[in-house]
Amino acid sequence: MIEGFIRVASATPGIKVADVSHNKEAIISNIVEAEKQGVKLIVFPELALTAYTCADLFHQTILIDKAEKALDEIAEETKGREIVVVVGTTWYTDHKLYNTAAVLHDGRILAIIPKKNLPNYGEFYERRWFNPGSEAVRFLKHRSKATGETYEIPFGMNILLEAEDFKDFVLAAEICEDVWVPETPSTKHALAGATVIANTSASDETVGKDSYRRELIRSTSARLVAAYIYTNAGDGESTTDLVFGGQDIIAENGSIVKEGKRFETGLYIADIDLRKLDQERSRTTTYPSVSEELREKYEIVRFSFKPEKFESETEDSEASGEAVGEKLLAEALDLRRYIDPKPFVPGNQQERTRRCNEIFTIQALGLKKRLEHIGCKTAVIGISGGLDSTLALLVTARAFDLLGLPRENIISVTMPAFGTTDRTYNNAVTLTKSLNATLREINIKESVLLHFRDIGHDPEDHSVTYENSQARERTQILMDIANQTDGIVIGTGDLSELALGWATYNGDHMSMYAVNAGVPKTLVRYLVKYVADTSEDKALSSCLYDIFDTPVSPELLPPTGDGKISQKTEDLVGPYELHDFFLYQIMRFGFSPKKVYMLALKAFSRENQGDSDDAEIYDADEIFKWLNKFYWRFFTQQFKRSCLPDGPKVGSVAVSPRGDLRMPSDAVVKLWIEELKELR
Repeated sequence: MIEGFIRVASATPGIKVADVSHNKEAIISNIVEAEKQGVKLIVFPELALTAYTCADLFHQTILIDKAEKALDEIAEETKGREIVVVVGTTWYTDHKLYNTAAVLHDGRILAIIPKKNLPNYGEFYERRWFNPGSEAVRFLKHRSKATGETYEIPFGMNILLEAEDFKDFVLAAEICEDVWVPETPSTKHALAGATVIANTSASDETVGKDSYRRELIRSTSARLVAAYIYTNAGDGESTTDLVFGGQDIIAENGSIVKEGKRFETGLYIADIDLRKLDQERSRTTTYPSVSEELREKYEIVRFSFKPEKFESETEDSEASGEAVGEKLLAEALDLRRYIDPKPFVPGNQQERTRRCNEIFTIQALGLKKRLEHIGCKTAVIGISGGLDSTLALLVTARAFDLLGLPRENIISVTMPAFGTTDRTYNNAVTLTKSLNATLREINIKESVLLHFRDIGHDPEDHSVTYENSQARERTQILMDIANQTDGIVIGTGDLSELALGWATYNGDHMSMYAVNAGVPKTLVRYLVKYVADTSEDKALSSCLYDIFDTPVSPELLPPTGDGKISQKTEDLVGPYELHDFFLYQIMRFGFSPKKVYMLALKAFSRENQGDSDDAEIYDADEIFKWLNKFYWRFFTQQFKRSCLPDGPKVGSVAVSPRGDLRMPSDAVVKLWIEELKELR
């Protein structure tokens, strides 16, 4: 399994009311199937052994006795299995009956966790049968009705179960109503160190309740920065007055990783990333550290998975590189969750439109404030006919509209040179005119050739000097025009270029306000398309659609013989789809090269994407090659990011030296590259 991941399951079996034997067999069947599929934790519904809807049958001693015996038998079935089971059941002690979650592992009951909040309103009458649980933990002497073995079981709400061989796995439980109340038990559990919350539930169906339930579990996992496994009662419960529809939910830090179908029974499996949760708690300074005072009130139950089957660190060091590579690929493809190949771009069209509108507004408001502050009424933009400068011009037009300034005060400068093609030139002109900005055309060929003569550079030598001389000449022109017009130069470079250092130092690297600095390349494309989709100006939309389809290029080298772009950025530095994926995983979560590589193997596989054509498919060699390139460029180009112009942050990843990325310019990349080499 990829480092930090653990496989979990939520199981809603078909049960029968008060038929403990049937329910026991259904539960065992799910446990056996789950273990075959590598599951380490499986959670069953509330009172799954008896059914939640037994009502006054809970007063019958035979039902309670049979449930306890069945629980011991299920525990015995876990002996020798590498799986932890959480099952809802009754528990009778000290003359009181409790609604509990029993935790089973390797032949024993590890803990009995009672429900605290017993609903007694509307359709619920739990206080008629059950006693509310207490946080305090006491030990009950228990003699197994399956084996005759006698041992002590901790009983109480404040119990944490820690895996000695998986340091990030700390399990706690609450039951149904416990998560619906203002002060949830899971809040204290998380503050005491729990990373995984299991909820055995029996929540009936009413109109609209499913969306509320989904949001409740999703937001709880986000608030606690935890994994939350919510397993709900379903088919087989009594329908005398209620219907139970399942809707199992596995959530992780605000994301739904897996959701069961309503009104169906089933076994729902997903891999949750506990290392990511640990990283998120670590980097979020407002997330409190584990409270030792609170933790002292908890009973810590330690157990051991058998690590040889799930820890990838146990690889045979003598295995061939090919064998190791095949193993990594197999593990990645076996990951039971969808890995988004475009983490910056929402896959849902409606959400993507909403996100684009929000980002576009943030960019425009950032520029509006800067123009207001300095009393500037003119903006200068180098327009190339490419995506980045197009977005910058669109943002500037929106900012001018917000300020009530005439768009003709936007000076759009096109500066043809050796690599300019008719397609990009015509789009730059059309775009400027469609937005009613002022167009200035300044051909820089002659001035660059003069510069080549001054420094003794052969124009036939198409090296980095040939390219960067053009970029710096353009920047000088823009800066001087800004001085002429009492304006500021608007930067066009995007977040992906900044991460890769794909900018000419003191050339396109420099501006007076960089509106695209927080926007990754994969999202720049959709922002341009968003404007095209929503614009009422057909000429503008047509132009933007063509820009959307234009290959990304700095156009610094001469075009092909048929006048087409010869210099394609992604042929040189790699696909931006991959680089944006790497950037997100590395910057957002601090993942290791090995984990980033394996996540990418999954994300850009056919198995992950299915029939979707939203992202490309890349093989292991391509991913490995460009990940190496990303790390090398990210480290060696930090000096460019250390002196970036101001620009607005728009998402969770940014590289501003004043905010999200305070990194030394001379940091060594050796550790990261060496780990990648070990993978191959």
